[in-house]
Amino acid sequence: MKYTVITGASSGIGYETALAFAAKGKNLIIVARRLDKLEELKSKIQEVNSNLDVVIVTSDLSVTDQAYNLYKDLKKYQIETWINNAGLGEGSFIADQKLEKVETMLRVNIESLTILSTLYVRDYADVEGTQLINVSSALGYAIAVGSVAYSASKYYVSAFTEGLAKELELKSAKLKAKILAPAITETEFVKKSIDVEDYDYKASMPKYHTAKEMAGFMVDLYDSNEVLGIVDQNYNFNLRGQIYPVISEF
Repeated sequence: MKYTVITGASSGIGYETALAFAAKGKNLIIVARRLDKLEELKSKIQEVNSNLDVVIVTSDLSVTDQAYNLYKDLKKYQIETWINNAGLGEGSFIADQKLEKVETMLRVNIESLTILSTLYVRDYADVEGTQLINVSSALGYAIAVGSVAYSASKYYVSAFTEGLAKELELKSAKLKAKILAPAITETEFVKKSIDVEDYDYKASMPKYHTAKEMAGFMVDLYDSNEVLGIVDQNYNFNLRGQIYPVISEF
């Protein structure tokens, strides 16, 4: 039995991606901190397809050791696709940012993502039909003043995953590494980034996507042979090859 792992599955893009992959008939391992939200998601998945196996795992990926423990706990499953969706933001000028919050963001966006990606690649590089999809951001390809630390963390995700994709290609590996780069998406993300209780997307944003729309783009990327799925400045979704120049040492 094969599974798709989705981190950050308790809300937003991860939540809707789980439902979208359930509609494709994929057994799921859904990962997040909030058990109640994961249980709610499992119930909705079973409404989509009651024949699927859905495994709930709670993990706090702001704690580095928990990333290692998560992967260790999932070694007993055959993992067809691993989606690193968990991510945090920080929406303030650098001089004003809360460093403890930034440290937590970097551990989730960079450290845990790198650990989980590396461990998955070690085990599955030569397994046919496997994919690693890391969620970056359109701000992983453009710097946003007022969210510079967040942009920089997503630059890392994009560069790391594009480089990994090239390494896998050079080694003729069967595993494919891909990047989803959303722009503004209607989720809990902005509220947590700027520390507010509520946020009105319609009043504040001229354009944005819903989490369900973004999950559809995730499926499009999964079904494609391209490395990158990115939302452009006009809020159009594009599938394309790598953006960063690559220097090969081989």
